[in-house]
Amino acid sequence: MIGKKAMEFTMPGFFEGKIKDFSLKDFKGKWIVLFFYPLDFTFVCPTEIKGFNEKLSEFKGANAVVLGASTDSVYSHKAWSETSLGKIDFPLLGDFTKEVSRSFGILKEDEGIAFRATFLIDPEGIIQAYSVNNLDVGRSVSETLRLLKALQSKGLCAMDWQPGQKHIQEK
Repeated sequence: MIGKKAMEFTMPGFFEGKIKDFSLKDFKGKWIVLFFYPLDFTFVCPTEIKGFNEKLSEFKGANAVVLGASTDSVYSHKAWSETSLGKIDFPLLGDFTKEVSRSFGILKEDEGIAFRATFLIDPEGIIQAYSVNNLDVGRSVSETLRLLKALQSKGLCAMDWQPGQKHIQEK
């Protein structure tokens, strides 16, 4: 997948109290952090969603948008946000047909839910990084942000490279 064009899609999403359609092309010219999570109303998923929300200003500062997605319906996202999850400042997309999860290769077919997957897509729509976790283990939002900034840095980044550190070599 690395270096390949991300599949274009349109999915309904819940954002700012409204349901509307979102497409990758809506964010052309920006980095996209597209993360899939298994289900609403669960235990690990809200920790990740709230984690992305807490660091959202840092993602925005890096010219990136954050999009969360699961195979739940957008109406489930709405109910979850309004009853227990709380206000989230990025869209939660509903891949109810499972087409997008399947096309990205992260659908757990036997359960009909997405694995925990994160895709970093550059402003031209090219997948630059992705990671997939099994259902029980949440991802690191800090590592996602570090990886995004490393990809944007235009240099060779050593293990655990942090913004502001020197590169092994500039590109």
